[in-house]
Amino acid sequence: MRLRPAVAGDAAKLSLIGQASFLESFADDHDGDEVTDFVASDHSIAYYRRAIEDPATSIWLVEEKAGSPVGYAMLATASLPGSVPARDVELKRLYVLSRWHGQAQGAALYNAAEAEARARGAERLLLSVYVANLRAQRFYAQRGFEPIGRWIFAGFRDSEDFILAKQL
Repeated sequence: MRLRPAVAGDAAKLSLIGQASFLESFADDHDGDEVTDFVASDHSIAYYRRAIEDPATSIWLVEEKAGSPVGYAMLATASLPGSVPARDVELKRLYVLSRWHGQAQGAALYNAAEAEARARGAERLLLSVYVANLRAQRFYAQRGFEPIGRWIFAGFRDSEDFILAKQL
């Protein structure tokens, strides 16, 4: 496993991981057209090019020894309901392909994001997690996150997420 900051040429790798992870996680309990539309827009190569170029966004990529991407994390200015951008940062995404779950890639990505949040002087680290994603909820609870609210995930009619926060 190799963990490194994402660079301009990584947009296609990030797009592939994002699309595959989102489909793996949510294809069975979300409207198919909504999933397809979301993946096409919010996991496009163009989306990741913009994210990599944004100075307020940090992205880390996990690759296997041969260079194949298996996961990434994205930290950005907080935009969740109840967030205070002057003091909060948001873990927008942390995705690891399911074959690599439980092998420390997720923890390594999370640790990089938390370290960056602290380096930025953030008081809180925020994220949202689907109410039915119990595995992710356990992962974040083990790292000290607590629920502070709920919201309907943008782009989906019936997808409620918990908003979680960790004091830094």
